[in-house]
Amino acid sequence: MSRRRLTQQERQRIAAGLSDGLTYREIARRLDRPTSTITREIARNGGPTGYRPQQAHQAAIQRSRRGTPAPLPTATPTATATAPTPVALMEQEIIEMAVSAGMPRTAARVHHDLMLSEDGRRTAADLARRLNVSPASVSVAVNYLVQAGYARRERDRRHRRDIYAIDDDAWYHSVAISRRQTLETVRATRAVAETYGPDSPVGRRLAKTAAFLEHLSLDMIESADRWRHLLA
Repeated sequence: MSRRRLTQQERQRIAAGLSDGLTYREIARRLDRPTSTITREIARNGGPTGYRPQQAHQAAIQRSRRGTPAPLPTATPTATATAPTPVALMEQEIIEMAVSAGMPRTAARVHHDLMLSEDGRRTAADLARRLNVSPASVSVAVNYLVQAGYARRERDRRHRRDIYAIDDDAWYHSVAISRRQTLETVRATRAVAETYGPDSPVGRRLAKTAAFLEHLSLDMIESADRWRHLLA
C-alpha cells in the first residue's frame, strides 16, 4: 500500500462512510488504504462521532508544516484530541473486527470494555461514562451480549442497580448458545425440506444444508468441551 498522505477528498469519503455506518475496514477497502491508516485518522481527529473532514485536513496540514503532532478540536469546542497510543489503536482494531463479524458497534465496545476491567464487572453508569454513550444504548448493547452468552447481568440489591459482568467461561457459553441456535435452524430447514419433498431440487438442497449445519454444530461443541479447560 502507498504511504501517501490522505487527501481532503478521501477525508470527506471517510466522514461519509462513518455517516453510513460502514466499518473502518470497509472504508479502508473503498479508499484502497490500510485499515490501520483509517483507524489512526479517525482516532486522532475526534473519533467516529466527532470526525470532521475539514478540521482533520487542516490539522494534517499544520502537523506537516510544524513537523510535530498537533491536537485537533473535537465536536466539543473545549475538548482536544491527542494522537492515539499503539495500544489504543490495537484495541480499536479488535472492536472493528468484532463489528465486521456482525456484532453491533456499541455491543462490541461494551464487550471490550468489560474485558478490560479488573474483575470483569461494570455498572451501566460506568459503561455509559467510559464509552460516552447513553444508558439506553448500554442497555441495548448488554441485552445483545447476554442473549449471545458474552456477558451476564447481576443485581446489586444494596444499591438497587444492575451490574454487567463477563467471566473466563463467557466464550464457552457463547459457543453453546450458538450451537443451540444452529440446531434450531437445522430443525426449521429440515421441516421446509420435507414440505418441498426429498426428491425436489429445493428439498435436496435444504436437506444438504441441514446436514452440514448439524455436523458443524456437533463438531463445534465437541471442540469447545475439549478445550474448555484453557478458560479455567
